[in-house]
Amino acid sequence: MTKYAMVTGASTGIGRGTVKVLTGEGFHVFGSVRKEADADSLKQEFGDKVTPVVFDVTDEAGVRAGAAFVKEQLKGATLDGLVNNAGIAVAGPWMHLPIEEFRHQLEVNTISILTVTQAFLPLLGATNPPPAHPGRIVNISSLGGKNGSPFLGPYNASKFAVEGMTESMRREFQIYGIDAIVIGPGAIATPIWDKAEELPIAPYEGTDFIEPLKKTRDYMTEMGPKGLPPEAVGTAVLKALTAAKPKVRYAVLPSPMEVFIQSVLPKRRVDKIIAKRLGLTRLGS
Repeated sequence: MTKYAMVTGASTGIGRGTVKVLTGEGFHVFGSVRKEADADSLKQEFGDKVTPVVFDVTDEAGVRAGAAFVKEQLKGATLDGLVNNAGIAVAGPWMHLPIEEFRHQLEVNTISILTVTQAFLPLLGATNPPPAHPGRIVNISSLGGKNGSPFLGPYNASKFAVEGMTESMRREFQIYGIDAIVIGPGAIATPIWDKAEELPIAPYEGTDFIEPLKKTRDYMTEMGPKGLPPEAVGTAVLKALTAAKPKVRYAVLPSPMEVFIQSVLPKRRVDKIIAKRLGLTRLGS
């Protein structure tokens, strides 16, 4: 029997890697994209194993129209999984960050998860009575959903929120038998890293943070290509959707040292390491 999954942000990166893994394991995937060109690209690569759905996750009317389209395509079947993956990374120092940029970060990475989830919940089995085999929700968080980094505060805030949202969803949606699971990737080699060299540091010239910002940009540019392939996250998504007893959170980390630094070392020790690496030691000291 064919399994069905909805994956947002399917055009590139983790979303596309997830489409590749799921279709390779017999799923039919509905993949959200914002452009017709990306829809064509998905069809070209995956053929009839994927059905592109064109909407922007921040457009509530568009999301609901997308859910209605998927409902028609399912012809009475239910989704086995909803993967909330679409996201962006806004960077900048808190002291000078434009409020509108922070608001946009939360709109894309956090509020959109609720928008999409509400629209697709009935297709997962949020009905009374619920189906015998309701679907699961998988929310893509990040290592940055557990640990904050300088100049990635907006992104961290959005992903910390995703962690809390998912736990709350999991406990609420038990009434329908719908599980909610977090995937927390570390560095993944996706196009988001290709943009590291474009980190918008020019607006912060003349501030006390400009040199640490430059070091952060250089570090991201260096480390990005060393990340795991997007399919590694797709494999974790597959486990979350198919395991008889899935974990509540799957971490996908490329380096044991990353785990040690972020999860084992005392926070104050990590503060000092970061300060020394980026030049964020106290001014005048």
